[in-house]
Amino acid sequence: MKAHPPPPLLPIQWSSAYVSYWSPMLRDDQVTSGYCWFNYARDVCRIDGLFNPWPEKEMGHQLWMSEIGDVARKQSLKRKMAYWRKPSTDGDCLLETLLPDELSPFHELFLPRAVLIDGNARHVGCAPVLGQLADVWTIERPHKAPLTLYLQTGTNLLLRMVSGNDKQHMSVRDFPNVCIGEIPESVFAMERTTSPPGMVGRSRA
Repeated sequence: MKAHPPPPLLPIQWSSAYVSYWSPMLRDDQVTSGYCWFNYARDVCRIDGLFNPWPEKEMGHQLWMSEIGDVARKQSLKRKMAYWRKPSTDGDCLLETLLPDELSPFHELFLPRAVLIDGNARHVGCAPVLGQLADVWTIERPHKAPLTLYLQTGTNLLLRMVSGNDKQHMSVRDFPNVCIGEIPESVFAMERTTSPPGMVGRSRA
């Protein structure tokens, strides 16, 4: 049987919208979405979107977050916004409030470029993903759930990422429009906002 080529590195710079969900979806599960950027030449990344999972029932609101992780600076900057519905005489209103920025230590990108190589990923076949045929690579991780990446066949373009130990409740993230190429430096600007927390607007849901 013909041996499969070794796992590839991810593109040196790439970005994509993403859709995050669970498989299968349970009653309280939510579908969330956002956008991500990775620049491995600078060891910096950014992810914007509704945070999933997030205990909306417990916290009383959904959380939108933009996180920039910079390995050179050894820190991440999180910008956060809370959203929730409030009944009114004219129907539900969507309220939002700006939360304080948060700085925290950061030593490794959320998804390293050599994740497949360093994780000794195994090629476990091919599968249709987002209307395309994908190579399926699985990484067994000590003390963590296995991680499976689906790459467009014959390329290093990421289409889907799946993790979890419970086959009946897997975390899935799809990347439907991966773009490779230079990312503007402004995407990774880490200037902190100075606006105090508070109600910053509302709109009809």
